[in-house]
Amino acid sequence: MKKTVLIIVLLISAFGFSQEEAWVYFKDKPNSQYYLSNPLQMLSQRALNRRAIQNIPLDLKDVPIHQPYIDQITATQGITVKASSKWMNCLHVRGTQAVIQSLRLLSFVDFISFANTTLNRTGKLSNSSNYSAVNKVLETQVIYNYGTSGNQIQMLNGNYLHQQNYTGTGKVIAVLDAGFPGVDSATPFQRLRDNNQILGGYNFVDRSTNFYAMNSHGTLVLSTMGGYVDNQLVGTAPDASYYLFVTEDSTSETPLEESLWVEAAEMADKFGADVINSSLGYFDFDNPNYSYAYNNMNGTTAFCSRGANIAFTRGMIVVVSAGNSGNTSNPNISAPADAINAFTVGAVNSARNYASFSSIGPSFDGRTKPDVMAQGQSAVVATPSGTVATNSGTSFSGPIIAGMVASFWQAFPNLTNARIVQLIKESSDRFSNPNAQYGYGIPNFQLALNTALANNQFSTDGFSVYPNPVNEEVTFSFPSNANSREISIYNNLGQEIVRIKSDNRLEVISLLSFESGIYFYKIAAANEILTGKIIKK
Repeated sequence: MKKTVLIIVLLISAFGFSQEEAWVYFKDKPNSQYYLSNPLQMLSQRALNRRAIQNIPLDLKDVPIHQPYIDQITATQGITVKASSKWMNCLHVRGTQAVIQSLRLLSFVDFISFANTTLNRTGKLSNSSNYSAVNKVLETQVIYNYGTSGNQIQMLNGNYLHQQNYTGTGKVIAVLDAGFPGVDSATPFQRLRDNNQILGGYNFVDRSTNFYAMNSHGTLVLSTMGGYVDNQLVGTAPDASYYLFVTEDSTSETPLEESLWVEAAEMADKFGADVINSSLGYFDFDNPNYSYAYNNMNGTTAFCSRGANIAFTRGMIVVVSAGNSGNTSNPNISAPADAINAFTVGAVNSARNYASFSSIGPSFDGRTKPDVMAQGQSAVVATPSGTVATNSGTSFSGPIIAGMVASFWQAFPNLTNARIVQLIKESSDRFSNPNAQYGYGIPNFQLALNTALANNQFSTDGFSVYPNPVNEEVTFSFPSNANSREISIYNNLGQEIVRIKSDNRLEVISLLSFESGIYFYKIAAANEILTGKIIKK
């Protein structure tokens, strides 16, 4: 009798009654006009401001999924809804192959995509049933070395940005990771807590508000951006604000984590984040039927890679670690590092040399990946107990860059995400000759700052503004035939703080009493209006 029961169980499994994972896509969003007419029902004012600065219109991707569609799928017997994505108008579901396929009969369902891609092609299950846990990319080597974090910032000339008071103030970074224990108590994060720079977060894995829990990987990652221990550790964006999202289940590797990643990216968008940092990667899954191959790393196949691409179109910069498989049989980048719009970061050591574990490019379709490099071997981090240590992995080179991106963007808040990324790439030491290991190389943020300043100065038909950056006095030079000359200077809140009408060819204005930072000017002369930025040192 026991043998008969066993045979029946095996037959049930073989004929498709085991649990599968799939995405169910819908045809439309019937209430879209209401939401597009009431944008604050979808996005925060900060998110709308980010869109306005970059001239990004609202579209259907911003509209929530039609709730009756969700309700009907949820009510289907044998179906468990695990996650959702408004950007892709779909639900991540779990159930038997037969029950999931039956959802195609619903009039509002567009199509179904199984995580096991063989089901999408043939409708038949793969014969593989040997499941084993995948070695997670979160594992890193800890070396207790109480040195300075200066090298990982100075390598990028990020200290120059900090000296100009560009430390991430006013920028928001969303960290997508595996957990953040100790961030609510450890000393290296006290400065963040005292200044209310942790804006909130969510645990998507447990569906709870307890994000100060689970795997400590996120704690280490956050410390490279926002940590602060005098003479031991200074993050690359110590004055930025942060949202902490747990999307990674460190006990397993399943396609659901990709869907949770996209959910978190959508929440980051809603709350108005400027930068997303993700030190996560997906290639092999516990169920090999779900695993990717290198030819899937084309920037548009993996669910999380498509989410990363959409996040960029919303005006955010998505910084992704390249992965730690460089010295394995599958050395190439994983998802979402392959995404077309991901800013992918590989790892070097303290001497600027390629770290052998850093995943390489190009993407399968031939794009340069990684994009840039930063220190990921023996990077200085803080642990949940508050100990300053070193760790290795692109998990740390990625957030080191993410923090620098936020600090750099602070200097030019009106530039688009695409322009910020391009300036950083162009500043990198291998920009003219990228390769599979280094991508465009190691950025130079001092060079990027100077290039951006040069591009934002003007000298047209005799108009000029100099010096810029300025210590004490800035000079506005006008052509001799400009009859009406008016200069206005605004602070970063848009408040006019100086207005001068001048008949002089040269007008010198003292900025000695101004605080360090970015100011905006508008010059009206000769029937022209010219605008730009001034950096006060």
